[in-house]
Amino acid sequence: ELRRTEQQDSFLNAVTHELKTPIASIRLYLETLQARDTSEAQRQEFYKVMLDDATRLQYTVEQVLRAGVASQRRKLAHRAPVDLGALAHECIEMTRRRHHLGGDAVAFTGAAPDQPMIVNGDIDELRTAIGNLLDNAVKYSAQGVRVTVELAAPTPDTLRVRVRDRGVGIPRRQLRRIFNRFHRFQARGFSVKGTGLGLYIVRSIARQHGGRVF
Repeated sequence: ELRRTEQQDSFLNAVTHELKTPIASIRLYLETLQARDTSEAQRQEFYKVMLDDATRLQYTVEQVLRAGVASQRRKLAHRAPVDLGALAHECIEMTRRRHHLGGDAVAFTGAAPDQPMIVNGDIDELRTAIGNLLDNAVKYSAQGVRVTVELAAPTPDTLRVRVRDRGVGIPRRQLRRIFNRFHRFQARGFSVKGTGLGLYIVRSIARQHGGRVF
């Protein structure tokens, strides 16, 4: 019970930080634009920073909302054919933009473009699951970001998405806990921002699709 209370307190502190920081940044840039004349180049730079902050706000709010839904829903409301290869490429591009990464920071291996790998599921939920895995891989990369997304079909009725990184790693004793809601692993001397909801959401989505995450 004490551990749960500590995790919830940590979650509230993390969410508060993730909300307050971009709001304060947006307010500062708006006040600057209002108070003084700026060049067109400066205005464009301010707009870019504010859009990035707005994206960060939206991502945090969506994570909290999805975690609430994941704790209640047991079955998918909608299913349709989803090309996991195309979706993985989309998530990779989204991750590069969000974290301002170069083209070689996140790579894709596996399925050929002319060999679609189809799963019957919810494309928005699957996009969130793959996006959260990539987001974690990038955030826990201590030095240069080198992430690989591999798509394979180990059996005729199974598809596997594997995300590899060269980050700080996860101690064996932590492996059973990282998918718990609010749990955040902090490597010694390495601080990572977040809400502790990402992998919990990934696990919920995987289970809803009849799969598993490990």
